[in-house]
Amino acid sequence: MTLLNLNDLRFKQLKIVCLALFVVLLTWKLEKGSLRNTGELLRSEPRALSHPDKSKYIDHHYNSKEFFSSSDALVQLVDEVGREATATPPPPPQSVVHNAENVTVQRDASSPPEKKECDYRNGKWVPDDRRPLYSGLKCKKWLSDSWACRLTHRNDFAYEKFRWQPEGCDMPEFQASQFLTRMQDKTIAFVGDSLGRQMFQSLMCMLTAGDDHPHVEDAGKHYGLVTAHHAKRPDGWAYRFQRTNTTILFYWSATLCDLEPLGRSNSNPASGYAMHLDRPPAFVRNNLHRIHVLVLNTGHHWNRGKMKANRWQMRVAGAPPHDRGIKIIWRAKNLTIHSVVRWLDEQLPSHPHLRVFYRSLSPRHFFHGEWNTGGTCDSTRPLAKGNSVLQDQSDDGEAEAAVRGTGIRLLDITALSRLRDEGHISRYSSTGRGGVQDCLHWCLPGVPDTWNEILAAQL
Repeated sequence: MTLLNLNDLRFKQLKIVCLALFVVLLTWKLEKGSLRNTGELLRSEPRALSHPDKSKYIDHHYNSKEFFSSSDALVQLVDEVGREATATPPPPPQSVVHNAENVTVQRDASSPPEKKECDYRNGKWVPDDRRPLYSGLKCKKWLSDSWACRLTHRNDFAYEKFRWQPEGCDMPEFQASQFLTRMQDKTIAFVGDSLGRQMFQSLMCMLTAGDDHPHVEDAGKHYGLVTAHHAKRPDGWAYRFQRTNTTILFYWSATLCDLEPLGRSNSNPASGYAMHLDRPPAFVRNNLHRIHVLVLNTGHHWNRGKMKANRWQMRVAGAPPHDRGIKIIWRAKNLTIHSVVRWLDEQLPSHPHLRVFYRSLSPRHFFHGEWNTGGTCDSTRPLAKGNSVLQDQSDDGEAEAAVRGTGIRLLDITALSRLRDEGHISRYSSTGRGGVQDCLHWCLPGVPDTWNEILAAQL
């Protein structure tokens, strides 16, 4: 009985061994057939199943791991054998970065770097015999305030012969016809004080070369910019270039606040004005949908003398401010700048055609006193205090802080203009020498032309 059991056990073991040998033989035959079929596949279409990481045709919208798993032995084998069979030369070196959502190809070291945006506030003033951009003698129509120093008793004009050269990049040459073509069917609006008006008048001279063109029409009535009864002048001006349907306008808003009459009587049309620090001018609110480029500025009217003379009374949320700190002039100014910038930033999504610039402060150059205490700026030596600017932040820190994190661009002209104290109207006027010197406004042609060149370059 014991011998029978032993023989039976050996018989079972032999059967298992034979079965194992049969499985091994069958597996070997199957694998040999797969490789033969793989060879057939590679000969007919060598790149049919190549891994996307190895292909020059990469769909960046898909994750390669979702389509070709690294655990798929057949795909890996086909890929390796295909590379050997076709002897495809390797592609140029690239770095492929995988993440959870896509495949990103990074350029190799020989690829040209992406173009860096020009920082126009840094650079230097350089002589340029091709300046000025227009004739001050021909631009009398636009320079109604005698800001054309060629029409005064001034006899030195070296200040006209400089252009701004940005650091590390070039300023595109301003061409009137090209600019108007780019601004076809668009409206460019300057809103601010008399320095904003100078920028507006400068651009009009640059676009017309100072000549009186018949294709430029007065469009003020379309924006309500007409001279009101008993007023000396309108609240602004607008002109349309008929050939390109381009409108250039200026609206007077010295503080960028909404002004509203407080009370009326027969003897006094307005006893004062509510100066809403947290509301942009009604003109901007009512016409924003018609404006494509908006350039704002304020600064020099924020003083007690102007407040008293214009009978401006501060308001916040429609009422006199409860915070006594806001009544301090510079804090009220800062509140206004931040308020108007924040409001405009909120409007940008619903006005995709709109681009907004806040122009930084134009520097004053009163030496040896103020405008009413004998201050002067009668230097005729260009760039006496240097010719270059190289800094990481604006000289108008409050303006820079207001636009930070918004879609509003800073048109930073403060530091580069500070080097040009010889460019002011100074003691010269259309009536002769003497009197109070104007060390605030600029001769035209002059420094504001550069502001417009920088604006045009950023559009």
